[in-house]
Amino acid sequence: MNARQRAATLAALLFACAPLTARAQEEPTPAPTSLPIPSTKDSVTQHSIVLGGKKIAYTARAGSLLLRDAHGGATASVFYVAYTANGADPRTRPVTFFWNGGPGSSTIWLHMGSFGPVRVDVPKDASQPGPLPRLRDNPSSLLDTSDLVFIDAVGTGWSTLVGHGTAKDYYGIDEDAAAFAQFIERWTTRNARWPSPKFLFGESYGTTRAPNVAHVLFRDGMAINGIVLLSSVLDYNFILNTGPGEDYTAIAYLPSEAAVAWYHHKVPGNPPDLEKFVDAARAFAGGEYAHALFLGDKLDETTRTEIVHKLHALTGLSEAYIRAANLRINSNRFRQELLRDEGVTLGRYDARYSGHDLDPNGAFADYDPSDTMGSAAFIAAFNDYAFNTLRYRDERLYNVLDFQVNRQWKYQRDDDPSAPSVVADMKEDLTTNPSLYVLSANSYFDLATPFFGTEYLLKHMDLDPAERRRVQFTYFRSGHEAYLNSDSLVAFKARLVQFYHDALSH
Repeated sequence: MNARQRAATLAALLFACAPLTARAQEEPTPAPTSLPIPSTKDSVTQHSIVLGGKKIAYTARAGSLLLRDAHGGATASVFYVAYTANGADPRTRPVTFFWNGGPGSSTIWLHMGSFGPVRVDVPKDASQPGPLPRLRDNPSSLLDTSDLVFIDAVGTGWSTLVGHGTAKDYYGIDEDAAAFAQFIERWTTRNARWPSPKFLFGESYGTTRAPNVAHVLFRDGMAINGIVLLSSVLDYNFILNTGPGEDYTAIAYLPSEAAVAWYHHKVPGNPPDLEKFVDAARAFAGGEYAHALFLGDKLDETTRTEIVHKLHALTGLSEAYIRAANLRINSNRFRQELLRDEGVTLGRYDARYSGHDLDPNGAFADYDPSDTMGSAAFIAAFNDYAFNTLRYRDERLYNVLDFQVNRQWKYQRDDDPSAPSVVADMKEDLTTNPSLYVLSANSYFDLATPFFGTEYLLKHMDLDPAERRRVQFTYFRSGHEAYLNSDSLVAFKARLVQFYHDALSH
C-alpha cells in the first residue's frame, strides 16, 4: 500500500463509512481572503449539581478563544464550554481538557455523554434511544474532582477558520496538536490557571492528538499531570494493514471479535466468564495464531486445521468461512457475518448494537447501528442544551461532523510516508516528565479501535520499571464510547477518581 493509498484509507477509518480521500490539500488554493470572526458573545451561566451527596455550585462558560499566528494575526476561533467549581482554590483544583477525534468530529459525544454535569439519557442495554431523549443531571460527572473544559477542533462545532487562517494551518496531525496546545495555553493564561494540575482526555483520534499535545505543551513549559486515552488509535498500522504479509490487524482485532461473539452468545459452549475468555483469546492471538500467520504459505495443513478450529471456538464463525478467509478475519466483514443467519449486522463503534441488514448478501456492513439513532439523539439534546441552558446564541449550525476537514487531513508527519504513530511521543512524554501518569481506557465490544493492539503498543515503549508503573489500564463491557453503558460510566468515574489521586500523590 503506497503513501497515497494509506492517506485515503486513514481518512475513512475512524470517521465514517463513506469513501474519502486525503489529498485535497494538493488542489490549487484560491487567493486568500480575510474570513470573518464570529461575533457571538460568550455566555456565562450559574448552576449547581449534587454529586456524592454534596452540592457543587459551578459556572458554565460557553464561548470562543482566538488562535493566532506568529505575527499575532487571528487565524481560528475555537469554541469551548468550561465548567468550573465556584470558590475552589486554583492552586490545587485540577482542570481537564476533553476532545473527541475524527479527524473532523466535534466534542459533542464526550461533552453530552461522559463526565460533564449533564448527560443524554441513553439506554444502557444498547437499545436505540429515541430522537428526542431526556437530558438529565449526571451523577457520574467528574466535576467533584476536576474542572472540565470541552473543546471543539477547528472546523467542527462552532470552531472555525478566521482571518487568513487556512486548512493547511490546522488540518494535520502536528498542526492540530499545535492548535490545541495554543488553546490550552491561552485558556490557562486567561483564567489564571497555571498553578492548577492539568489533565488531557482524548477519545479515538483524540488519543492520537493527546500525546502530541502533551509533547508541545511540555516543550513550551507546561507539564501535564495525566492523560486519559479512551479507545485508542496510537499507531495506524494496527488498524490499517490488510495487504499480503501485513497481519498486525488480524492479530490486534481477534480478542475484540471474540468478546463480541461472547456478547451475542455465538461462542461454542457459552463460557460464563468474559474476562477469562478474553484472556484466552489474548494468549492465542499473540501466540499460536501470530506464529501461524508468520509462517504464511509454509503453514502445514494439520496446523492450519487446528488454527481454524480454535478460531471457530473463539469467534463462532464457521470453519468454512475462516478457512476461506485464509485465517485472517476482517473486522468489518465480521460485523456482517456473525449474525448473518439472523439477517442482522453489528455496530462498528459498539458491537452490542445491532440492526437489520440492508443487503443480506453483502460482504460488509452497510451502516453502523451504533451510530444512527445515537447521533440524532446527541445532536438534538446538545442544541437544546446550548440554547436553553447555556444561553449561547449562535445562529450558525453546529457542525457535528465535517467531512471536508476529514478529506483534507494531512496524516503524514514531516516527510514520513508511513502510517502515522504517536507511540514515540508517548514514550518521550513519560520519560521527560516523571510526574506524568497515563490511563488507557478500553472497551471489549469496540470494533473500531482494538484493545489488544493498544496493549501491545503501550507495553512496547521500552520504559523502565518506574515509568511503566505510571501507565495504567482499565476495561469496560461497552463499546468505543464506553460511557454509553451507564454501568460502565459509573465504573469509569470511580477509576478516574483513583487515577487522579495516583497522579496527584506523586
